[in-house]
Amino acid sequence: MNVYAIRAIYRFEMARTFRTLMQSIASPVLSTSLYFVVFGSAIGSRMGHIDGVSYGAFIIPGLLMLSLLSESISNASFGIYMPKWSGTIFELLSAPVSFVEVVIGYVGAAATKSVMLGVLILATARIFVPYEIAHPFWMVGFLVLTAVTFSMFGFIIGVWADGFEKLQIIPLLVVTPLTFLGGAFYSIHMLPPLWQKITLFNPVVYLISGFRWSFYGSSDVNVEVSLGMTLVFLSLCLGGVGWIFKTGYKLKS
Repeated sequence: MNVYAIRAIYRFEMARTFRTLMQSIASPVLSTSLYFVVFGSAIGSRMGHIDGVSYGAFIIPGLLMLSLLSESISNASFGIYMPKWSGTIFELLSAPVSFVEVVIGYVGAAATKSVMLGVLILATARIFVPYEIAHPFWMVGFLVLTAVTFSMFGFIIGVWADGFEKLQIIPLLVVTPLTFLGGAFYSIHMLPPLWQKITLFNPVVYLISGFRWSFYGSSDVNVEVSLGMTLVFLSLCLGGVGWIFKTGYKLKS
């Protein structure tokens, strides 16, 4: 394995992040902080507990997952799309670098940014809402698994997109609505029975539920099912990335 190539791609992507700190890090943290101010402090103080947890603390995993999904996709898709747009993708394709090394470099950098962002959001949440993490090991596990999975999904979107507007279609029109409807701000047990069953077809429910369990030990879906679904998403994304490089799909466009 060409470790130097992986390190070069990884360092280039991380350097781009630190050159745009306001856009890459500060903006998502500030946006999420507004949710904590409005829902956690203002509205949360007037609402009852959910599963024995204050409303302000209850929404922390959902808000963190909302930022994690959107930023993972955005970072990875933009990272691979820019070389296509500028034409520098040909330098990468002609270099002695395998597709595995390319994926590790781009996805690794995007996942690292997302994990950094998640840690900063957790630290910021402490300012507004007191919370505890019941299972820190599992919290880190779900955080890293989700960041890697959706960074890989973002990589696929970046290869598929042939314009900047397409980079935003799936995150804005699919992922964000599914996150809001997946229990980010409520427990699905609060829904009518019919809608509870319909909601289980939303894949983001399993991500948020497993992540919330790692914080408070309670979840809408069995944690083993949540972990299994996360691994299924990861496997699907791995298969999609492998197919892209096997067929060369739109890499040179």
